[in-house]
Amino acid sequence: MMWPLRRRGDLRRLTALDLSQARLFLDQDPVGSVLARVPIESRVRRPSHAVGIDDDGGGLRALCWLGANIIPVGFDDEGLDQLADYVRRHDRIANSIVGPADQVLGLWQRIQADYPQPREVREHQLSMVWSGESNCGVDTTVRMAKPAESGLILPASVAMFIEEVGYDPTSYGPSYAQRVHGLIRHGRTFVRMGGAGGQMRVEFKADIGALGGHVAQIQGVWVHPDLRGWGLAGPAMARVAQLVSATIAPTVSLYVNDYNIAAVRAYEKAGFVVVGEYATVLLS
Repeated sequence: MMWPLRRRGDLRRLTALDLSQARLFLDQDPVGSVLARVPIESRVRRPSHAVGIDDDGGGLRALCWLGANIIPVGFDDEGLDQLADYVRRHDRIANSIVGPADQVLGLWQRIQADYPQPREVREHQLSMVWSGESNCGVDTTVRMAKPAESGLILPASVAMFIEEVGYDPTSYGPSYAQRVHGLIRHGRTFVRMGGAGGQMRVEFKADIGALGGHVAQIQGVWVHPDLRGWGLAGPAMARVAQLVSATIAPTVSLYVNDYNIAAVRAYEKAGFVVVGEYATVLLS
């Protein structure tokens, strides 16, 4: 969406007192800002991790979360100049820059000379929202994962991560496994299970990777390699969207690399429509 143009303010650190104004600002584009909303709402006692620019009416006109991910939202060109200066002086821990494409690429253009070569720049990622109707039917065998299935789901999650990012996240400690187990425990992982060679396995999985502002963003979608190309993903994703919209959040979203044609087509068949564009810079 086009964010409203207002008079330039000075970038400042946000505090817990700014939370209500931050919510009002993020409500202008709940799908585009969900990745920023999650850490801001869950870590309000750590104000140094968020910065923003005030508007003329006592609210905010731009906001950025600065943590393991840098997530900018709503900055105009002058605001991006200020944010770039701030990031150069303060960022020490970021693994990626992610969010609306104009924000991510605008910031990266300004700071890339100060960073090592990134692992990858994904300039065109389609932001999609479920329309409420599937174009390919619904796979009713897809359901919420059970904690007892964690031992089967973790290897599938690791395989997905390696395919998507390029390295094994469990080699860097227990945090990834803890996150996978936490998603399952909180009812945010959905699976289709099946048997092969007498052994149960994960045939399909998807997670609610971000949840806030009445938006659930689906991440971590994976189909077992043996089953790819058989049209499993579309009906499975339609079922995930159906379950999530009925029980967790009314708006179900995701973002996908535009070059992943098979995934884009599967999501379209499931009833997802394009509403915007994301971008991601993988710094490490």
